[in-house]
Amino acid sequence: MASTLRPTTVVAATVGTAVIGFLAYAVYFDYKRRNDTEFRKNLNKQKRKTAKAAKAQAEGAANRERREIRALVDEANEEGYPEKAEDKEAYFMEKLTEGETLCSNAETNKKEAALCLFKAQKVYPSPKELMGLYDKTVPKVVLDTLAEMVAYDRTSDHSSSASSSAGVE
Repeated sequence: MASTLRPTTVVAATVGTAVIGFLAYAVYFDYKRRNDTEFRKNLNKQKRKTAKAAKAQAEGAANRERREIRALVDEANEEGYPEKAEDKEAYFMEKLTEGETLCSNAETNKKEAALCLFKAQKVYPSPKELMGLYDKTVPKVVLDTLAEMVAYDRTSDHSSSASSSAGVE
């Protein structure tokens, strides 16, 4: 009497075996975790190592982002800004429009949008007032990048702005 196994029986037996194997491993892992101090130490060591690596990677990304922002600000300052009032107004409107357009997709264009708004702010007669307007209208990601640009520009311009403002008065 030759017996043939149906495909559903084979599949059910395979799935049942896999589930039993997984449950057995889970029970074994839990037992080792609770009772074996060396195993527990190794788990904690791996957890700390993973957390340390993630923290280092996040700090590296933040430092890289900061360097890129500083390079953009330095490049913008090297290019210079218009001197005449009519040129400043046209430049302001151009950069403001470009920045607002880039803000519509703030996650992917945050640096470009912030740079345009930064350039517009550099030629605006009242930068603090403009920052207040930006605060109400610009997405937070772009605003944070813009704030970092402004902060860096102020630290890099301290010596040059002090000497130029002394000559104006």
